[in-house]
Amino acid sequence: MKRVLFSVVLLMATGFAFAQVKSVKEAKRLASDVKPDFSKAEQLINAATKDSETKDLADTWDVAGFIQKRFNEEQMKNAFLKKPYDTLKVYNSILKMYEYYNKCDELAEVPNEKGKIKNKYRKVNASSMLAERPNLINGGIQFFNMNKNKEALSFFATYLESASYPMLAESNLAKSDTLMAQVAYYATLAADRVGDKDAIIKFAPFALTDPDGGKFAMQLMADAYKAKGDTAQWVKSLEEGIVKFPTNDYFFANLVDYYNSIEQPSKAMAFADNMLKSDPNNKLYLYVKAYLYHNMKEYDNAIVYYKKAIEADSQYAEAYSNVGLVYLMKAQEFADKATTDINDPKYAVAQATVKKFYEEAKPYYEKVRA
Repeated sequence: MKRVLFSVVLLMATGFAFAQVKSVKEAKRLASDVKPDFSKAEQLINAATKDSETKDLADTWDVAGFIQKRFNEEQMKNAFLKKPYDTLKVYNSILKMYEYYNKCDELAEVPNEKGKIKNKYRKVNASSMLAERPNLINGGIQFFNMNKNKEALSFFATYLESASYPMLAESNLAKSDTLMAQVAYYATLAADRVGDKDAIIKFAPFALTDPDGGKFAMQLMADAYKAKGDTAQWVKSLEEGIVKFPTNDYFFANLVDYYNSIEQPSKAMAFADNMLKSDPNNKLYLYVKAYLYHNMKEYDNAIVYYKKAIEADSQYAEAYSNVGLVYLMKAQEFADKATTDINDPKYAVAQATVKKFYEEAKPYYEKVRA
């Protein structure tokens, strides 16, 4: 009796599995028709991608990708014929096609019972993906401009990640694609908008060679490390930013502030000296060295380097202002130590010295106000 029951259950399971395989074929037929029924085709294939009997079959995901490809083709036909078409659905269909064809390829690369790999899908599907890859950028840009940043990030991320898909390896996209750095910058911006620090850290490194966005991607990456509490990587990215983007004040100023905040001005000074070796007339490096001396109360050295910064840039307002401030601090420091007894013979000399410091400060403040 048990044997009979087992046979019946086995027969039912086999029949259900066959039904699912049949649904996959029916979904492909519906999408292939002259008047395709994409709604029904997607309904059938979505069920198949979740069913235990068909979800691990490469053919299931191949058909899923094919349906998206066919939907896109029909929409493009409408565009050519100047009929209504849905741009956002077109972009989304391409994104889904990438997901499904990549899944198909992963399953097709699994060795069969004889240990052999027979991937009959790769060549055709890779060709379809490469043809539509630029639209991942277009889709991302459209969603980004609509402030739908999570969706935009999905498009940009897929574009970047697809460069390392095994099925697209022959195209060597990581080296041949000249848009990678620009799209990585877009991905970094979208990730920043949604507050995804991990995505920023993932994509920003690929954006550093972008001529327009590289320095901003570096900044966002540094900020992401800081936000995550990874001080070591934050400091490392600031140091890297100084080397890669020496004209951007952000990295140097933040690094110096950090060393000052942990009361290690000597490290900041050593870094400033090292940068001045490569660029001795850089106004920022000179200013920072002066600023460090300023904080260390080595006022005479501070004045020397603030003046060097002014020589490098005669309109450097911050340097002029700080020269004046240092002279005032010298005046205050001297006054605190000088006699306050007007009957003391040294009093007049002390007041003259204090007045001299104020007079030395005056032209620098006047320059700032001018």
